[in-house]
Amino acid sequence: MAVSVLYLLTAQIVMADDNPQLGENVSQADLVVVDYTIMPNGEGLPDGSGTAAEGAKVYQDNCLACHGAGGKDGLNDVLVGGHGSLTTDRPQKTVGSYWPYATTLFDYVHRAMPYQAPGSLSDDDVYAVTAYILYLNDVVDENEQLDADTLPDVRMPNRDNFVWAYSPD
Repeated sequence: MAVSVLYLLTAQIVMADDNPQLGENVSQADLVVVDYTIMPNGEGLPDGSGTAAEGAKVYQDNCLACHGAGGKDGLNDVLVGGHGSLTTDRPQKTVGSYWPYATTLFDYVHRAMPYQAPGSLSDDDVYAVTAYILYLNDVVDENEQLDADTLPDVRMPNRDNFVWAYSPD
């Protein structure tokens, strides 16, 4: 009997309208900033363009403090290097050594960077800094222009080394 009463009381508490009052409601304006999907094939990429040469300045102004010179010497994740290290005892999962799609880099930078002001970069700046990080990883040329048409065609070094649970095609 005591167990039944305890069960009923617990159920009433769980089903109560009260909630822990944590967080705050998201405004429509805030939601619009992150309410998009960028697919590996480029679907969802915005207009804009940029080159690594242009991205060097964007990186200097917005990324250097956390990721260091050349994407290697910062306090946060290393972005460059690690090629051929994934099968070693000390793999380095960087953009150039691990990530399968360049569009994923664009999406991540667009949504989450710079850390202190996510979503503050223009689409052109995101294309440019994406190109710069790919350039540092020897994936694109310094003056290669990336945009919604060319970014999905960038072939990442580790692209074919994933085992898919489903066919991405």
